Amino acid sequence: MPNFFTPEHEAFRKSVRTWVERELTPHALEWDRAGIFPREVFSKAGELGFLGINHDPKYGGSGLDYWYVTAFCEELVRSHNAGVNMALMVQSQMATPIINEIGTDEQKRLFLEPALKGEKIAALGVSEPGAGSDVANLKTTARRVGDDYVINGSKMWITNGTRADFITLAVRTGEPGYGGVSLLTFPTDVKGYQVSKKLDKVGNLSSDTAILFFEDCKVPVRYLLGEENEGFYHVMTNFQGERLTAAIAAVAAMDQMIAGSLKYGHERHAFGKPLIKFQVWRHKFVEMLSQMEAARRLTYHAVELFEAKENPVKEISMAKLVAGDLAQRVAYDCQQFYGGMGYIEETEIARAWRDIRLITIGGGTSEIMKEIISKLSGF
Repeated sequence: MPNFFTPEHEAFRKSVRTWVERELTPHALEWDRAGIFPREVFSKAGELGFLGINHDPKYGGSGLDYWYVTAFCEELVRSHNAGVNMALMVQSQMATPIINEIGTDEQKRLFLEPALKGEKIAALGVSEPGAGSDVANLKTTARRVGDDYVINGSKMWITNGTRADFITLAVRTGEPGYGGVSLLTFPTDVKGYQVSKKLDKVGNLSSDTAILFFEDCKVPVRYLLGEENEGFYHVMTNFQGERLTAAIAAVAAMDQMIAGSLKYGHERHAFGKPLIKFQVWRHKFVEMLSQMEAARRLTYHAVELFEAKENPVKEISMAKLVAGDLAQRVAYDCQQFYGGMGYIEETEIARAWRDIRLITIGGGTSEIMKEIISKLSGF
């Protein structure tokens, strides 16, 4: 397998791992139980340069390639807290890339730069109660009145939603369908905006996921990202980065689950020998390791194409589909291997089992991935 990671990548990986294991991992269970994690995590990540890895250096980014993002995402999994990981990835790879790509200098100074420093928390506002993956049917409207847009509607499943300082917001400015979607940078201190509800999720417990409500919220027209009614394309392009990080995280999570299980299997004895010495489990782990490596290779292939700016929609969709579905089975089998110990919150595998479920749902379900792949394959 080609070595995509240079010594510089590996030095960066080591710095991420050190930070994660020192400052995030010890608090994993505590933050899950609290349902939130300290805001200072954002500012520290920004200070270390982890929020602007591949963003414009002019606005506080590092301008590095996507293999650095890959290493960051892989090492972040060591936190054993998917909620923190999700929040940081939304900040760095979901809410801000659009601003980095098409934002004006003013938008980048007001929103991108403080987000990369971790001074402002960002959210991505696309999904709605009736429109998740179906972006062309979103209902939140932005009506132009003079030099302002007046926004009405709601958003749902918004990560960082309860404490976001701004939202990269998808709205309807035109006729129904994909041609009437636009994007705005939306500061959350606008009159008429409110966090309607914090959602009580099954997993990713430490990330704040919310329903947001907009009633006659006014933002200046100059906060429009790109051209009016051309936002759908940018949302779809942004989805590729989101889906790719999901595939990367899924493979890294499998790696962590298997490694932890093998360690436990050597320590836990049953019927006079280590648990891992039973053939049924040795063979099970051989299957998991082999399938995980296949998923890793597919994912790295998608990263390679993405870094080359080849718009690999099919390959990214395949990677998310394969890695996401496989991660469900690996989590199940690893948890089963732990027996009763795998069913208590204090055990990392229990939290991984419930958290990994989001991979096949968030950012486009496995069923949506199959539809995309089938269309791009010509059937």
